[in-house]
Amino acid sequence: MPKGKILVVDDNANICDLLRMYLEKEDFSVSIVNNGLDAVKTFGEESPDLVLLDIMLPGLDGWQVCREIRKTSDKPIIMLTAKDETFDKVLGLELGADDYVTKPFDAKEVVARVKAVLRRSGGKQNSDIKEVHYDKLSINLSNYEMKVNGVQVDTPPKELELIYHLASNPDRVFTRDQLLDEVWGFDYYGDSRTVDVHIKRLRDKLKGVSPEWELCTIWSVGYKFETHGKK
Repeated sequence: MPKGKILVVDDNANICDLLRMYLEKEDFSVSIVNNGLDAVKTFGEESPDLVLLDIMLPGLDGWQVCREIRKTSDKPIIMLTAKDETFDKVLGLELGADDYVTKPFDAKEVVARVKAVLRRSGGKQNSDIKEVHYDKLSINLSNYEMKVNGVQVDTPPKELELIYHLASNPDRVFTRDQLLDEVWGFDYYGDSRTVDVHIKRLRDKLKGVSPEWELCTIWSVGYKFETHGKK
């Protein structure tokens, strides 16, 4: 039985064939499309478990495809990009991508990241209730919901996993590397911008909600969920 269904979206046939070979060797089922429009269509038809998504595509580029997928699904997306600029990486993360790999890449590394991301997203299927409550804030990792003042706030999966992890360990300081390892579940090759981007977005959503808690930066160290009042 396949470990999962992977949709590979890239207009380079050699890259597609290489990824298919390595993924199928690991017992994944693989579908391949070569442009952005087909990517959106195929995703809707096949509902893959994960998408490997190139940025530079004909039709719709990878960022546009990511936006379209995120309108209806939280399935994991790993961006494949020849661009190594921080802006491009940050944009992909802000649009809801779970990871990115810069070309040229080692196919074994891509497979390792696929497995790691699927392990993390598999936690959504856990039937155990995972929920924390604070003044005007509730975070439920079982159904992936965050509510502020009783109102559900749109929160991408990785943001929600991050705030849940911090709020489940109040007043404990985590370094960026610890958060990458404990939330993302694998070594993110030292790129702390990943954590910073997600923290910034969470701050925008939680700013001024309650005087009893705060998402704090510990300069030169990392972050913590600091409590000021009764939980």
